[in-house]
Amino acid sequence: MQRLLAYALEALDAIWRNRVRSFLTMLGMIVGTSSVIAILGVSGAASSAIGTSLGSFGDPGIYVGVDPKGDDPDSAAIQYRDTAEVANEHAGIFSYVFPDYARVYELRAGNVKYATTVSSTDQVHFDSLTLREGRRIGAQDVDDDARVCLISQPLEERLFGRGSFSVGRIMRINGVRFRVIGVYDQFKASIFSAVGQADYIEIPHSTFHDLAPGPVDTLNIYMKAGVTLAQATDAAEATLHHIHGPRAAYQVQDALAFLQAFEKTVSVVGYGLAAIGGVALVVAGIGIMNIMLVSVSERTREIGIRKAIGGSGKDITTQFLMEAVILSLIGGATGMLLGIAALLLAYGLLAAFLGPGTIPWITIVSVAVGFSTLVGVLFGTYPAVRAGKLDPIEALRS
Repeated sequence: MQRLLAYALEALDAIWRNRVRSFLTMLGMIVGTSSVIAILGVSGAASSAIGTSLGSFGDPGIYVGVDPKGDDPDSAAIQYRDTAEVANEHAGIFSYVFPDYARVYELRAGNVKYATTVSSTDQVHFDSLTLREGRRIGAQDVDDDARVCLISQPLEERLFGRGSFSVGRIMRINGVRFRVIGVYDQFKASIFSAVGQADYIEIPHSTFHDLAPGPVDTLNIYMKAGVTLAQATDAAEATLHHIHGPRAAYQVQDALAFLQAFEKTVSVVGYGLAAIGGVALVVAGIGIMNIMLVSVSERTREIGIRKAIGGSGKDITTQFLMEAVILSLIGGATGMLLGIAALLLAYGLLAAFLGPGTIPWITIVSVAVGFSTLVGVLFGTYPAVRAGKLDPIEALRS
């Protein structure tokens, strides 16, 4: 241990004697490590924020809609009454079946007019969204086709002004009077903000049917435990084919699987970008190998003297390998500090856009230290071994 400490001190002394050259050699490590840390940290935090956001909406179920490429999409259109038939016929495998709507309508509150997407909702809630004020839509609202709505806080501010409390106030949706019964908290951690849908409003699906009496957009189906997607698809399509004919074509979307795939894609893209940044670490390793070979050439006589007074080839190899590793670690540590600074700056912007996420500190610090050590060992081994194999007589003659 004392010998390794002595080698480390000698390595630091050698690095300091050639500090300008050493700094230029470490630049590659600094750039590579900082870029990898920043990319891994940002992608990890983004994936975590998106996961938290999607998790707040719970299980979205599956959606069954008309296949627009079918033979006759018009005859296959799903009607509001089809919902009850699908639900009753497959009560053993479906927990809930709801009609689903989404339309762009003009909203009006006083003299303020604004057009945005209005969505339908039901009396069963699977999400963990919180309300700033008021209540959620309930079974009575759906049964009575109540003219009530829930809005997001940004939409409340847009329609009624900042700092206002809109519960109980009246607004018009496509010319029809609705009473606001609740306001969602700011969607900072929701996917709505990420895709520009912070202006969110929902009404009971029964009321939406009165507002738009034509076909529904999709059927939103929740499966019972143990039911597979294939079973649910076959059951829903069988009933719809019975109603609309065997040529009616439908498509099924597993919303949860889609959201999970989206989250995974973000992670994969982050790792891909980090791998590209890792190319800089390889370039830095080549630079370290080059400078160590130069150092061996410059210190050939020193190596000969060490061997002449009893130093072994293993000692010489260890000394030069230690120097390469320390050179790499110093560059990696500097790059880690710069990368963390860049990560914290980027995280502030990310949190404002997607909401809070978890930065994988253990991963990024492990990557920084691990890659720095690995680069030093891999690219420092050849020059160190070459120094250890030098013939002492030839080295002294040089």
